[in-house]
Amino acid sequence: MIQWDGSPHPWFGKRHLPCCLLAAVDDATTTLLAALFTPVESSEGYLRLLDGILKTHGIPMAIYHDQHSSLVRTDGHWSLQEQMQGRQFPTHVGRVLEELGIESIPATSPQAKGRIERTFGTLQDRLMPELRLANIASIQSANAWLTAEFIPRYNARFALSPADGSSAFVSISKKEIQHRVAFAYEATVGNDNAVRLGGIVIDIPPGPSRRSYAKANVLVRQHLDGSWTVSLGSQQIAAHSPTPLREPVRSWKARGKHHHKTPRADLQVYIASKPALPSTGTFSLGS
Repeated sequence: MIQWDGSPHPWFGKRHLPCCLLAAVDDATTTLLAALFTPVESSEGYLRLLDGILKTHGIPMAIYHDQHSSLVRTDGHWSLQEQMQGRQFPTHVGRVLEELGIESIPATSPQAKGRIERTFGTLQDRLMPELRLANIASIQSANAWLTAEFIPRYNARFALSPADGSSAFVSISKKEIQHRVAFAYEATVGNDNAVRLGGIVIDIPPGPSRRSYAKANVLVRQHLDGSWTVSLGSQQIAAHSPTPLREPVRSWKARGKHHHKTPRADLQVYIASKPALPSTGTFSLGS
């Protein structure tokens, strides 16, 4: 099992820019698996942290974490569809963990995740002077330095040797990581054979025998490089060039004047669509 968390970092560069440090630690060996500076603690930051863990170590069995809104649903609102399914839609990070088969364990107190809390104490003491000595003044250069220099040096000093030499991490290809670790949405193809999502329009080429995909329920992913793909089942049917990644905003809007009379009147808006729910939604884990 690993623990991960985010913590405000009080200094960055000559302009004293605030930022956030995300980090993940192996609970058994105290190995620092990955660390990442981000402007704020966000879904994108945790997905990038997970991307680093998967590429370097593989898929962990479980992740212990706090109840940040990027990781778990913190609202008490249940849509009609969620009520019928008996569970809330997960966050985007929660969906990716579920799709990869990683158990997500929310902590109920800071003391419950003491390993990562102690690690942050050590990192805060060491990183600030080391960043200054290395004359690092941007998040991009700091992240490259963390991976190439700091993490190996940190683990050489603080990591413990495992009692069992066999790894509990499951290997995964870079292609699968790029495909799985992404924002994902269920959407319906319009009559013009296009999907509208997040302010962009993704045109879908005709299928075999000039088949139209109008009214089809599809899975739309935005990958960490900003690119978009549209899948019907296991088949990719369209793609779109990269656009800037945006933190998905969960909000609620009324469908009509009498929205207070029925649960159906409240529509969850997540960049104009609901997030995918792979285990019980339209799409299977293999999609």
